[in-house]
Order: sequence, then C-alpha cells, then structure tokens
Amino acid sequence: MGLCESAWVLRVSSHRVFFFWYAQESSAGVWVDRYLYHMRLSDDVLLDVMARFQAEMVKGLGRDTNPTATVKMLPSFVRSLPDGSEKGDFLAVDLGGSQFRALEVKVFNDGRQSSQLESKFYPTPKEVIQGSGAELFSYVADCLSDFMESRNLKHKKLPLGFTFSFPCKQTELEEVRFLLSWTKHFKARGVQGTDVASSLRKALQKHKDIDVDVLAMVNDTVGTMMTCGYDDPRCEVGLIIGTGTNACYMEEMRHIDLVEGDEGRMCINTEWGAFGDDGALDDLRTEFDRELDLGSLNPGKQLFEKMISSLYLGELVRLILLKMTKEGLLFNGKVSAALLTKGKIEMKHVSAMEKYKEGLSNTKEILTELNLFPSEDDCIAVQHVCTIVSFRSANLCAAALAAILTRLRENKKLLRLRTTVGIDGGLYKTHPQYPKRLHKVVRRLVPNCDVRFLLSQSGSAKGAAMVTAVAYRLAAQRKQIDAVLAPFVLSLETLRDVKNKMRTELEYGLKRETQDRATVKMLPTYVCGTPDGTEKGKYLALDLGGTNFRVLLVKIRSGRRRSVRMYNKIFAIPLEIMQGTGEELFDHIVQCIADFLEYMGIKGARLPLGFTFSFPCRQASIDKGTLVGWTKGFKATDCEGEDVVDMLREAIRRRNEFDLDIVAVVNDTVGTMMTCGYEDPNCEIGLIAGTGSNVCYMEDMKNIEIVEGNEGKMCINTEWGGFGDNGCIDNIRTKYDKEVDEGSLNAGKQRLSESLRSKVSDQKSIPRILFSSFSFSFSRVLQETVKELAPRCDVTFMLSEDGSGKGAALITAVAKRLHNIGQK
Repeated sequence: MGLCESAWVLRVSSHRVFFFWYAQESSAGVWVDRYLYHMRLSDDVLLDVMARFQAEMVKGLGRDTNPTATVKMLPSFVRSLPDGSEKGDFLAVDLGGSQFRALEVKVFNDGRQSSQLESKFYPTPKEVIQGSGAELFSYVADCLSDFMESRNLKHKKLPLGFTFSFPCKQTELEEVRFLLSWTKHFKARGVQGTDVASSLRKALQKHKDIDVDVLAMVNDTVGTMMTCGYDDPRCEVGLIIGTGTNACYMEEMRHIDLVEGDEGRMCINTEWGAFGDDGALDDLRTEFDRELDLGSLNPGKQLFEKMISSLYLGELVRLILLKMTKEGLLFNGKVSAALLTKGKIEMKHVSAMEKYKEGLSNTKEILTELNLFPSEDDCIAVQHVCTIVSFRSANLCAAALAAILTRLRENKKLLRLRTTVGIDGGLYKTHPQYPKRLHKVVRRLVPNCDVRFLLSQSGSAKGAAMVTAVAYRLAAQRKQIDAVLAPFVLSLETLRDVKNKMRTELEYGLKRETQDRATVKMLPTYVCGTPDGTEKGKYLALDLGGTNFRVLLVKIRSGRRRSVRMYNKIFAIPLEIMQGTGEELFDHIVQCIADFLEYMGIKGARLPLGFTFSFPCRQASIDKGTLVGWTKGFKATDCEGEDVVDMLREAIRRRNEFDLDIVAVVNDTVGTMMTCGYEDPNCEIGLIAGTGSNVCYMEDMKNIEIVEGNEGKMCINTEWGGFGDNGCIDNIRTKYDKEVDEGSLNAGKQRLSESLRSKVSDQKSIPRILFSSFSFSFSRVLQETVKELAPRCDVTFMLSEDGSGKGAALITAVAKRLHNIGQK
C-alpha cells in the first residue's frame, strides 16, 4: 500500500491494546510501541486503576480517613440540579483556565428551559496569576467592572456565581473556608489557606459603582455539570479535560461524613488530579512523567493530572522526543535548541499531528519549525508518540470516570445505570480523536452503564450562574419553609422556661398532696438497685410497647467470664388485638410466649420472668403494676385500672400449658437504664425517644413522699409524656401539634411525647444517660442543648444496643439477688 493509503489499525486482545502504523516504507510504529511499552495500558490495568480510584473515593468521603486521602472528595454544598423553574438575571465569572471570563446569563421560566448568555474573555497575564493574591482578585474585580459597563449593568444589583477552579475546602455554597492548593500554572502568593470568597468580596467593594452579591462559589467541574444539567436532567457527573482535569458527581448524603445530615444528595468535587500523590500510581508512571513533574511548579503534586491534562501532554511528548533523539532514534541524532527548550511543544501541536488526514504533513511542518528536519519515518514515529501519549490520557481518564459511574450505579442499587456526563475542556473539544477514544474505553470498562456524553456549549461559567439561579430558587423556597417552621424554633430563653416548668411538675409528682393532679406522674418502680456483677442464671423477658411484642431468653454469667447472652423472637400485634379486649390482648401475649418456649425447648421449666410494659403504671411493688392509661395507639378495653401482672397470670392459667415466676414488671425506660447499668455502674438515668418518649432516674427515697421509707434510692418512672397536659406549655404548641393531638386516639393527653426538646435536672451530680432509637442530625442537638441548659452537669450519653428487654431480665436478676439477701 502507498503512503497515502497508510492507516492506524487497532488490534485488541484480552490483555493489551496494540496500535500499529502500517506504511509501505516504515516500521517506525513498531519500535515506538516497544519503546513506550509502559505507556500502553491494557484493560486489566485500567480495571485495576478503576478499583484503586474507588478505594480513594471511599477514603476521601470518610471523616477519619479524609485527612490522609489524596482524592479529597470535597463537598460543594450544591444539593440540587436545575428543575426548569429558575428565572432571572445573573452574573458569572470564571477563573482557572488560560483565560478569565465574565458573563451575563438571563434564565427564562418559559417552560422550555431557555437562557441567553453574553460573555467577554480577558487574558490572565503571568504577572497577575503568579503575583500577589490582592493583585489577582483586584484584576478579577476590574474585569467584572469593565464587563458590567460594556453591558450597561452598573445600575443593577445582581447576584454573582464565581467559578473558582482550584481545590478549596467549602463550608457553604457562598463560602470557601480556604484554598487548599494552586494547580495548573497559577501560583499567586498569599492566597493558599485564606478565604477566597472574602478576598473577592473585598476587591469588589472597592468598586463603588457596582453592586454585586456573591451568592455561590463553585468549581469549574461543578459548573459544567450544572450547565449540562440545565439541558439534560439526567446529568449527574461533571468532567473537565483541558488545562487541568477533574470530575464531580452527585453523592448520597448518607455517605458524606464531612457534612451533617443523611437526606438527599450533594455534589462532590473529587479533585482527582491529586490521585497518586501518595505513590498509588508509581508503578504506572514512567521516567518521562517523573522528569516532567520535577520541572513543574508543584513537584510531587497533581500527578494524575500531569498524566492527563493538556497543560502537560505537549511537554511530555517533547521529553520523549528529546530522549529518542539523544539515543539516535530520531532526526539522525541531531538535537535542536528548540527541542531542548521547555514548553516548545504544546497540546495544540500534538492535536495537529494526530489529525487523520493532515497529520503527517502537520507533523513535518511542526518539526521543521523546531529545526529538526525530519524524514518520513521520523514523522510517522513522532505521530505515533503523540497517539500513545494522548491515548494513555484518555485511558486513565476513562478508568477514573468508570469508578464514579460504578459508584452511582451501586448507590442507586441498579443492575443497569442510565446517566449523562457533562464535559468541558480544551483537550476534549479540540483533539481530533480524544472524545471517541474516551467514550469507547468507558463503555468497555462499565458495560452495565448507558452513558450519554454531553458537551458543555457555554462553559462552566454558565454553570456558576445556574448554581446561583438554583440557590436563588432554593432560597425563596427556604424562606417559605422557614416561615412555616418558625414556631418550632425555640430560643434558649424559652427552653429554660420549659426546663423550669418541668422541674416544677417533677416535684408535684413526688409530693403526696399534689401527686394526684400532677401531669408528670413520677411513678415509683420499686427498683431499688442496679446490677453489681454477681447476677447469674436464666431468665425470661417480655417486651411490650409498640406494634411488635418480643419474648427473650437471657442467660447471665457472673465472675471473670461475666456476660449476657440473649435469644429472642419478635411477634406482631395486629391492630384488632391492640384495640380489642384486654382478655384478647393477654391471650395473644401468652400464645406468643408458648410459641417461644416451644421453639427454645424450655416449655417445662418454671423460669423467673421480667415484664417490660411500656405504658404508665402505678406500682405497689416490683411485681404489681396497675395500668393508668394506654398510649401509643393501644386501646384494649377492661385494662385501665387493672393489675397487668394479674392479667398476665390469669391468661397463663387459662392456657394451662406452662407456669412462670413473674418477678418484676418494668417500664421500657427503666429497662433501658438497667441495660446500661450492667455495663456502667454510673448509669442513673434512662431515656427513650422512639415510638413514644419517657425518662426515668434514681431518686433519693427521702424525696418520694408517696412511698414509705427514707433510706437509699428508688428508680422513678416520670411518665413525662404527659407534661403539658395541664396547658403549662401551650405557648410552644404549634397548630400542627394541636392537629396531631386532635386526630390521635388520646386527644388532650401525652402532649410532650413526640415533641421532645430537652430536659435535665441542674444538679452537681455526674450522671450517665442511656438512650435508644436516636438518629445522629437528633442526638447531636440533644447533647448540645443539655450542655447549654445544664452547664454544671458533666453528662455522658450512651446508646443502648440491646433494648429494654435485656433490662427487664437484669431487673429480675437484681430482684432475685436482693430477695435472696433479704431471706438470709
């Protein structure tokens, strides 16, 4: 075949991708392949890179592992993509590439998601981007002022979105705490570690003739995703392949340890350019990569970016050609001054040399300008070098992108993902072969992902404007939401008032003359001790307090091998049983017990039993509990005013299959406290916040007027869910609280139960509180508020892992131990 018929031929094996340049008179491509063998990456290697990047993503998202992660996975605080309802006029500025850009973006809410964009480019002089930070931001402000004047916008107050394309730690959408590091060719002094948003605002304030509100700061990658997201709602990944390289994507909030909250999603700026800075890619980096890095502005940093982005690929080609020439493989071994000069080969030259038809002629022209006087074989070889370098870039980019796509698919628990990747950057836009190569490799690495690649037509700066537009929309929504939620926001003064009212109600419940009319009943539990570690034996426990009923066998071992082992089974309580007759309810409970005893093979044993009964009971002893009133949806008849232990015994007698020694009836809150008390003797408060809410604590006997005796302590079940039933906290009840109350089964009762705010007695004690069923965005607020309202109390909060059923067994064991001591 003649030279004009020469063509690239792709040969794929399961292990490696081979490229050969077939020409009539040359085998240059073959020896270049061998020379740059380590730059040609097989699919197996790319899958390995993909797995390494996935591990780095997880590391970057973790609170404890993020400080040592190279891929920082920075939260962008962009929580929503455009939904088409955005509208208004917005300004945007874009700093981070080879040019600075100012834009005016008009967004129309016309049902077609249309927008109008006007922009102006400004140069980024070396003396500015490598000068002082003050000069840099002053230049940005000057350019924006010039643009606003040219657009006749100086008389308007406009929101601004700022695309700042460098790694930053962000605290909110409009705030950047500090710049982590400069990348690409930027090196302005005094900016790293400072608040970038503040620096821009200060520079803008010097221009008295413009009124601009910096509403959002985003990375260029995030801006690209938002630009494309305006056109395609499926877009949830942004990718930049240009002067630098980076990617962002929408991550589930539950996986982002660095930001509080677990609902919804947030865009994560991966800052993947630093992938490999810890040595994770050293086996893939060549001598040319190392030499390029040493000559860069930031040696040892952004190593992945230096293998991919257009800022470095031209220089990488120059270093390869220089070594080949010195070894006599090219240009008859004659090195020109131009070939020795850093920066003489740029990405535009690489792209020109790889063009399908004009490639060879372009190559000869470019090499001649470098005073190298190439032969045809030299041109073919140089062209092949360019192809290998740019193809490696596309391969590495594809591997990291495939890792992100896989994570998206796994987050959504899909067998197949359909999504859109928004792309921007000069390398992707101008290189003749790059997009096709990238797409093919991505689809080969993740065949279970249907990916649309959408080129950003307006650049990342429009995305900053779109982020600002979305922020404006969300701010308007937030204003409406805040107005609705305002009654739920309680001031510290209001909370102190609630605390004082609760303290008063607690004391009313303890006093003989006021206990009858107290809303907080302060019920004695007759639990007078906590575990001391000597408890042992087998115990049954019942746990009734919600829509499920639990039966447990608890084995307690004392001594050096002290432990508690539990076996349990959960049974449902149908609504018709919950709201039927008392006899039907307790017959159902006994049926469940019988099934469990049969299941465990212990039906013949008469075991001691503790009964967790999570409803208000007035106790005359530890094994006698009279139901005061049902809560939590229960309405079984003929139970209120009756001893629930007697009702359980009667149901056991009716069944006549087994017998049990019912030792104790306890509230779930007391059981929770005892569960922790087994692990920590300092535990003296139990708190439940779940289907209902309640608290118990160990009170001095001398303060419990409704029980005889002054020695020692007894656990008091406060039944604080009734707090406010007398109207004492009506000032904080909202219309929604009233509506919930009116629609409940027990209107006018248990008003506090599901709107728990805070409570702790302001004593100089050091209690430990055990609590269960808390979400994290709840436990944090609880602990912070308790600390503020009770500053003299050093409180440790401990989560109950085993529930109140274990506590019932422990109370039974303690009661047995104390009973045995009394008999002696």
